Amino acid sequence: MEYEQGKAQSLKGLFNDAGSLSTPDLREHIVEELYRKSGELAQAGVTFTKSTRDEKTEKLDRIFTSKIFGFPIMLLLLGIVFYVTIAGANVPSAMLANFFGVLEGYITMGFEKVGAPDWLHGILVLGLYRGTSWVISVMLPPMAIFFPIFALLENYGYLPRVAFNMDRLFKIVGAHGKQSLTMAMGFGCNAAAVMSTRIIESPRERMLAILTNNFVPCNGRWGTLIVLASLFLAGSFAGGARLFIATSVIVGLVLFGIIMTFAVSWALSKTLLKGVPTHYTLELPPYRRPKVVDVVIRSSLNQTLSVLIRAVKVAAPAGVLTWVLANIMVGDTSILLHIVGFLDPFGKMLGLDGYILMAFLLGLPANEVVLPILLMGYLSTGAMVDMDGISGLKRILIEHGWTWVTALNMMLFSLLHYPCGTTMVNIYKETKSLKWTFLSFLIPTVIAIAVTFAVARIAGGFGIL
Repeated sequence: MEYEQGKAQSLKGLFNDAGSLSTPDLREHIVEELYRKSGELAQAGVTFTKSTRDEKTEKLDRIFTSKIFGFPIMLLLLGIVFYVTIAGANVPSAMLANFFGVLEGYITMGFEKVGAPDWLHGILVLGLYRGTSWVISVMLPPMAIFFPIFALLENYGYLPRVAFNMDRLFKIVGAHGKQSLTMAMGFGCNAAAVMSTRIIESPRERMLAILTNNFVPCNGRWGTLIVLASLFLAGSFAGGARLFIATSVIVGLVLFGIIMTFAVSWALSKTLLKGVPTHYTLELPPYRRPKVVDVVIRSSLNQTLSVLIRAVKVAAPAGVLTWVLANIMVGDTSILLHIVGFLDPFGKMLGLDGYILMAFLLGLPANEVVLPILLMGYLSTGAMVDMDGISGLKRILIEHGWTWVTALNMMLFSLLHYPCGTTMVNIYKETKSLKWTFLSFLIPTVIAIAVTFAVARIAGGFGIL
């Protein structure tokens, strides 16, 4: 009887205290009171000995989820992950490039021995083989480093703390805290991240997560971002300074993409997707010692290889298509150059050129092939670039008028532009709507054009374009 009276008084006090609150604040207030009351009841009726593990988790959470230290630690860890990825990927990338270059020589000798026609050698070796080998040599080393490190952070229990920290920001822009989890998955693959939005119960907030996930760079864009940051934005530095500058540029781009996620989420929540954000209650798991060997092997096999296989499947036909377009003549000019000539004026307005826009169009099936297609277009033979290392790549780009502004705008366009074909197919499957699928293409594309146009105009105003 006393318990029932006490419960009634507690509930009465709760609603009296919360009566003047808005709907979302009321929900949060009720949840807080329920947790507080359940804690009081547990403390009164249950006797237990607090373990050292619980004390350790609480102490670490005071740091990792702190309003003061939480976000700086997130940025520091993000920078460390990218620094290790960039530093560790250079040597194996060069080794793979040299290996594929030597192997290509033997393949060419085999074609010559059997008397294969030049067009067959062009399609299979200069198009298909070089396109595929370029994607492997550029993508495999960064992914083999990035995915295991990310998986270790997840296995340790840190990623839920990231979601906890980001929840406050997503609430401000009218989105759901679980969007931070789908955004984190987008670092691996935007297509998979779109499917992961199923964890968000609210249809409105799920649509926000789907429409903004593309602003997080996926694995297909890491290669382009890392290569261009190292070659141009950090190209005048050497040693550790070069790695630090390249890492800072990548972190800055990721932060810019996250800012765009918040900005677009806020704009959509005030216009097309109006509504009140639902409450997000997150139970933080205890920290645990990562199983390093199991996690590294699992992430390498499940993520790195699966993504690489998908990239190769797309790169192979894309390389063949690009070679064909570059070698079929209409009049005195190849089809590829006709496309470039048509796109070039618009590309110049964005601080890019027709070749770059052509590469993005042909790279619609997967972002992994954009840079290889661009290099093929730049070469007068219409063949993929010889695997002579990063220095040869930079030489080709500079010969075609590239500056650090060109590199920056290509990185920004790569970060912000429309989703790849696989992601858009997944968006349609998840939304069952051509309207939202088209908006998922239109919104980031308009933003990419506006941002690169603004950067080009500013750079032109200062005479550095």
